[in-house]
Amino acid sequence: MGSIYGFLSTSELGLSGKLIDHQRNASNCLNASSSACSGYNNSSALGGHDNPNAPPFFTSEKLLVIVDGNPIWTDQHLSSIATSRNAAHALAEGFLLHGRSILNKIRGPFAFCIIEPEQRYALLAIDRLGIKPLALYLKNDLLVFGSQIVQILGHPNVIASIDPQALYNYLYFHMSPSPGSVYKSISKLQPGEFFEIANGKTTRDFYWQLPYIENKLSKKDLLVQLQPQLERSINQYCLDSYTGTFLSGGLDSSTVTGIYQKMAKHQIDAFTMGFEADGYDETEYARAAARHFKVNLHEYYVTPADVLKAIPLIAKTYDEPFGNASAIPTYYCAKFAKEHGMNQLLAGDGGDEIFAGNARYAKQKLFNLYRHCPGILKSLIEPIAYKLHPLRKVKSYIEQAKIAMPERMETYNFLHRTPLDEIFQHEFLKQIDPTLPLQYLTSTYNRSPSDDLIKKMLFLDGKFTLADNDLRKVNRMCELAGIKVHYPMLNENLVEFAASIPSEWLMQGFELRSFYREALKNFLPKETLNKNKQGFGLPFGVWMSSDKELKQFAEANLESIKKRDFLNPTYITKLIQLHQQGHSSYYGVMIWILVMLEQWLISHDH
Repeated sequence: MGSIYGFLSTSELGLSGKLIDHQRNASNCLNASSSACSGYNNSSALGGHDNPNAPPFFTSEKLLVIVDGNPIWTDQHLSSIATSRNAAHALAEGFLLHGRSILNKIRGPFAFCIIEPEQRYALLAIDRLGIKPLALYLKNDLLVFGSQIVQILGHPNVIASIDPQALYNYLYFHMSPSPGSVYKSISKLQPGEFFEIANGKTTRDFYWQLPYIENKLSKKDLLVQLQPQLERSINQYCLDSYTGTFLSGGLDSSTVTGIYQKMAKHQIDAFTMGFEADGYDETEYARAAARHFKVNLHEYYVTPADVLKAIPLIAKTYDEPFGNASAIPTYYCAKFAKEHGMNQLLAGDGGDEIFAGNARYAKQKLFNLYRHCPGILKSLIEPIAYKLHPLRKVKSYIEQAKIAMPERMETYNFLHRTPLDEIFQHEFLKQIDPTLPLQYLTSTYNRSPSDDLIKKMLFLDGKFTLADNDLRKVNRMCELAGIKVHYPMLNENLVEFAASIPSEWLMQGFELRSFYREALKNFLPKETLNKNKQGFGLPFGVWMSSDKELKQFAEANLESIKKRDFLNPTYITKLIQLHQQGHSSYYGVMIWILVMLEQWLISHDH
């Protein structure tokens, strides 16, 4: 919950008082370690919550090192330094011994900077799974970096305007995926990526990618390893009576809660969200898990009034537009836990992205069957399917199956189902490349070290669904609530163990998470094992239809965004009409992401 902030300049020979004042506005504390390098931010204030936990730092005449997070060292010598002093001292020692290769000796959640001002050297990196963020601005002779983009914007020599391409990307993904950002000239590091300036040259590359090397053990032997792996993962945290859990009642939150309760010497506290809306309330599953593991469950029901109250606060909190609606219940759940005396929460995020739990895996596996059919069989099926109206579903299946991955997964994206010139103004479309989102997806998909369909989708989701979306959601909402969060399912040993399991065991046939369910069938309650994935989904579209104040607020924001120069006003009018005529949940998604975009633009003075 601390943050990194600093800059390196090849031309600044001295730091003026005005420059330091500008940076102090973006960062609570700034110490200059040399004439060419800023210092560090040892405290962060987000959403009005002052955080006294300074990230570890090391300074000497030649070196500045700052580390955010909880790195784990594979080198015993460095581990002992981290224990006796701090992570920054260990990183400094490791860098002096190994140079950039220190990246091979550090694991766990972290972001760091290593600066040698007199050598004009900088090394920035984030952890392998993208739990901790780090953004950077590089132009001419100036490098500015920070855990939060707003810190970078605080530097008076940073010139950054909103990127039209980023607005398009946001509407496509409902967030701004790395390596891009909403601002021109500012980028974000991707999971397992580093950035280096050395000898006047810049290098940016991946120092690690998740290996998909199949384990040679039998399925029976692997099954018995899963629960001990989970127990070791949870046991790494300092668990006490001030540590609670998120509990939706799904596989991961129930597993984390159950194993934590098994280890604890006290009855633990779990926290869940409910909604007075059909198809969205999952408290019955959370209650079933709580009864099964005998934990103390706290329930909070989010209301439309809560949503109205939180939207401006959340829009201001994120340093980029963020359209994941479950940020609202996540915030209230974390806030609720804080009010009940918790200092930290364990979250179940990540399980679906390492053990194959998302519905699209089964869907794409089904489509892939056709792609592997013999050509002669296709030549017999297709003419019949295309001619006979009753077989229109077969025709639709064939048409989708012919689309290559990962583009095939995006066929239901809003921006693929409506002509772009109906959604966007002509001048805006001239400024963007509508193929770029698919280029992002394809580049990551092809970077996977596995050729297996399921493993490639898991690799893709690890970046876009997890690092770019879910972790940003939970991290920032917990920071806003003033509470720490940990992700036991993202322990790297557990992640690598899951990656070694053959995909036909991870997902047997079309059953999601087959291996996981089988391994924990005697531990989890039956309700959890039989439950379909949902999570803390927000019934915004449904509530907008029934709650007058929420409807007025949403429509006011839609009218406001009409006046900006990138969307067609007629499209927004049509969107409101379609929402009112039915399918409120479906069209409510696009309305939500537009409302959150407008609120973000307003709260950030754009």
